[in-house]
Parts: sequence; structure tokens; C-alpha cells
Amino acid sequence: MKRKFHFEQSNGVEEADSDLYNHGVEWHRGSLIGKGGYGSVYIAELKNPNSRNEAFPELMTIKSAKVSASSSLKKEKRVLDDLRGCPYIIDCYGEETTTTKKGKMIYNLLLEYASEGTLDSLIKQSGGCGLHESDVRRYTRCILKGIDYIHSRGYVHCDLNPANVLLVSDENWETFVPKIGDFGLAKRLVKSKQMEFYSSLEGTLRYMAPETIIDEIQEYPCDIWALGCIVLEMLTGKKVWIGMEIDEIFAKISYLYQFPNIPPQISEEAKDFLKGCFVRNPMLRFSAGLLLIHPFVYDDEIRENSDEERVKFLLILGKC
Repeated sequence: MKRKFHFEQSNGVEEADSDLYNHGVEWHRGSLIGKGGYGSVYIAELKNPNSRNEAFPELMTIKSAKVSASSSLKKEKRVLDDLRGCPYIIDCYGEETTTTKKGKMIYNLLLEYASEGTLDSLIKQSGGCGLHESDVRRYTRCILKGIDYIHSRGYVHCDLNPANVLLVSDENWETFVPKIGDFGLAKRLVKSKQMEFYSSLEGTLRYMAPETIIDEIQEYPCDIWALGCIVLEMLTGKKVWIGMEIDEIFAKISYLYQFPNIPPQISEEAKDFLKGCFVRNPMLRFSAGLLLIHPFVYDDEIRENSDEERVKFLLILGKC
């Protein structure tokens, strides 16, 4: 099987080519905010915000690529269509094909705009100190609910990392809601245990589970391992396997049987949560549903409505 590991996502942003990308029927293409192997990402706004167009918000994110190279974006569109209805997954408003001034066809994927950036940028703002644990608990709960929904629909994200968790403003929140995005590498797990869209093994190496690297398996537990890496980064402000080259990381995760280092200064609940994510055997790793009733993310609202589930969890841990 072909392997394609992404060690780090590029931070480089190239200037937009106004001759290459044009505007849509109802929206203006704005500034370029990102660029990757799939294409380019822009901010877009409605041409007439007073028209009260219910299909689109006033601001959107547009992912664009030449039609001839748009297979990844089209696949992401299909996945997002199947995942509609979850408040912790980025919304998709549709697709549109535009034509450049030179006559080239451009495929555009219209997505929810994350005005607060990414979780990756938020962690970097901590200056290597990490986020407050109360915030980490809340963000983790949101991400977990998104993962649980993804898995309930039969999908594995396959590339969960802080750069793919988007921070969307919400008037009901003091700041933002973390939402999972970038489903270009997502795969669907079917009853035969075969994966749809399974042409190659891809993902970001830092966040890959041992079974993915060793046995080329990408199933639900691999997203849980990646979640553990994300939570650890939020708590410490530092990337997992920091300062190591690709070969070193590959060796530590695979045949050296090592785990990301869990610092002693974090709470016991956080340590226990991470241990549930960093189980080497994927069959014994905690599921998203089980982690949602872990004390680390078990909020007061859940305590009031789910005491029975809480008892079940404690019984599983042997603490009740």
C-alpha cells in the first residue's frame, strides 16, 4: 500500500492570482488564507448581504482547486454531506464551479468560516505554557462529541490534529466553538472492514497511532490516539514528539513501543484520560462514547442527567 505521511502542515501562504480564481454567482472571493496539496483557501463574502439569502451566511470559507485536481475536495464534500447536523463539525454550504479569465474551470467548496482561526494557532499563543485545564476540558468535550458523531456515521477522520480543529464564533458562547474540519483524508468503514476511498495511507505522522504505522490500519481507535495527542498539546503548549525527525518519531511509535510523555504536573483526571487514549492495543483503547463520560470531560449538566452512565464508567475502571 502506498504511504504518504505529512510531518508538518505548511505555514506558507502564496499570493492569490486574480486571473486564476474568479468570484461565484452570489459571493466575492476575498483574501487567500491558506494553501495545501488539495488547493487554496479563501475568505468569501456575499455580494448582496441584504438579500437575506438563507443558503449562505455573510462570510464563508472557500476551498478551491482546478477541476482536474479537485478529487480530494469533492470527496470532502461527500463526507460532509453525510455528517450534516453535528454542531461540532464544520458546516458545508455546497459547491460551485467558476471559470477563470483564461477559461479554466475551478471547483469551489463552500464552508463555514472559522473567524477565530485554528486550535493550533491558539496553542501557539500560549507561548509553550499550554491552555488552562478548564478550557482544555471544554474544548476536548466538543472535539469528542464531533468524533463520536463521525464514528457513529461510519467514518474515520484519519488526520485529526490541532490545525484541523477550527474555532468558530458563537453568540451563545463567550468565545468560540471548536469544530472538526478538513475531511479530505476521511475514510468510511464498512461491514466488511474494508475502507471506502482507500487508495493510500495518509495522515500527519505526529498524530498517527501505532497500528496505523505498523499494520497500515486506520479505524476508529486511530482517531482516539490522535485526540490524545491534541489534548496533550493543549495541556503542555508543545507538540508531541517535539524536536524529533521523521525517522525518530516513526521508530518511537512503532518498534520502540514508546508513548508521548505525559507530564506529572497535570491533574490526575487528565492523566487518566490520556492513558485511555494512549493504549497500544486498539481493541483496548477507549472509544469516543466511553471518553465522553470520563471525569476529565464530565460536566455538571451531564452529571445531572447521566448518573447511570457515570456509574457504568466507574465500574469499567474498577473504582465503584
